[in-house]
Amino acid sequence: KTDLEAALGRSVSMANDANCLALSEAVDGAGADGRIVFAVILGTGCGGGLAIDKHVVEGRNGVGGEWGHIPLPRRGGEGWPSRPCYCGLSDCLEQYLSGPAIEHGHLERSGQSMRVTDIAQSAARGGDAAIETLSLFHDRLANALAVVVNILDPDVFVLGGGVSNLPGLAETIQPMLAERVFGGECVTPIRVAKHGDSSGVRGAAWL
Repeated sequence: KTDLEAALGRSVSMANDANCLALSEAVDGAGADGRIVFAVILGTGCGGGLAIDKHVVEGRNGVGGEWGHIPLPRRGGEGWPSRPCYCGLSDCLEQYLSGPAIEHGHLERSGQSMRVTDIAQSAARGGDAAIETLSLFHDRLANALAVVVNILDPDVFVLGGGVSNLPGLAETIQPMLAERVFGGECVTPIRVAKHGDSSGVRGAAWL
């Protein structure tokens, strides 16, 4: 940021794609009716962004909302080999919830190399392996979002990224939250980004 400001001779606003998504959707998108908006990117990577009162919250260390790099919650005794992450930690959400991670997991379990969209289509046709892959993904995503509810209790979750376009994803995850959060109740809506793939650049413009 300081290098760009020096080169351009003017102030520069800078935020990552998840924060820009959160801002765009908080201002006039799927989260416009909420005060605390937590945005989730599920695509080639996995990330999160936080906007409160229509302002991005980056935090003291600049890592506010970095949901993609918290460890995947392991509920129900599920076990699997540890997955190292490029960030230097292990078992980050990105290694389980991103598109490539879903495809890799499906290949490991079924021996089938398929894109996420093809996995979803196979599941819709009744393919057992695809149904298992999506079920596991849904369970992991619900567990990970429940952590956010227990800490922030946001007014709305907004999903972005290519994986968020899977048919019925938000509707599937919605009822799964209640049984995973403290108190056993959760009415936080989960919505797909209103502005789709344009939301990131819209958020940058809002900055």
